[in-house]
Amino acid sequence: MPLKIGLVGCGAIGSEIARAIDNGRISADLVAICDHNPETAKSLIDRLEKKPIKAKLEELVSLSDVVVEAASQRAVPAIARAALAKGKNLMIMSVGALMDGDFFQEVQDLASKNNSRVFLPSGAIAGLDGLKSASIGTIERISLTTTKNPKGLEGAPYILLQKIDLRALTQAAVVFEGAASEAVRGFPANVNVAATLSLAARGVPVHVKIVADPNIHVNRHEIVVEGEFGKIFTKVENVPSPSNPKTSYLAALSAIATLRSIVDPVKIGT
Repeated sequence: MPLKIGLVGCGAIGSEIARAIDNGRISADLVAICDHNPETAKSLIDRLEKKPIKAKLEELVSLSDVVVEAASQRAVPAIARAALAKGKNLMIMSVGALMDGDFFQEVQDLASKNNSRVFLPSGAIAGLDGLKSASIGTIERISLTTTKNPKGLEGAPYILLQKIDLRALTQAAVVFEGAASEAVRGFPANVNVAATLSLAARGVPVHVKIVADPNIHVNRHEIVVEGEFGKIFTKVENVPSPSNPKTSYLAALSAIATLRSIVDPVKIGT
């Protein structure tokens, strides 16, 4: 029997996941979707060949084997608690929500208590398998430099708080530098990769630099990891999602790959 998936969030990433299930790239059934905007959910359903139902969160959880969160950091606690309390597996895209240590511990406890699993896709970065392996030993330093076109950073809480005029930039400028936890709070729609790195490193601090560059048309993530194993350097240049420049298209593909790995009998990579 195909895996039953419930999707919460029908934006750029959620829509890509829904289409991948609908066209058979993921061997599963999309049984229900939910979005804070009913019209957004209806619009997505209308574009799919196999029609999932539009459901409220509680009904979606009851119908699903795996609940997929593709909504927002603010929505994660309610979705996680509803899914894990019912013993459902959960995939979280808005990984930044887990930078709250108390909430992350709650998620781990709920999953353990109810025999559930929580999946966190790699998102828009590469090299996470190497970082996970390195974390078994000693990691000394991790840094992430994210460079985006200013359009992809518009509306971020940190940008608004600091009153940074992104449209006035004519060349690359560092708009933030600090800890991953601060970056995730200040740029909740932009740097979930910082949270993913931090969690994979098991508590090793991740230093984050965010650069706005009006002359770039990709989302660039450069990661450096140093430790007793040696050194890892990765650079990924992602095409922004056509429907949301704040999100890299690779993040959506990562979600699809994670769901496929849940279904596939053979697992490749760490």
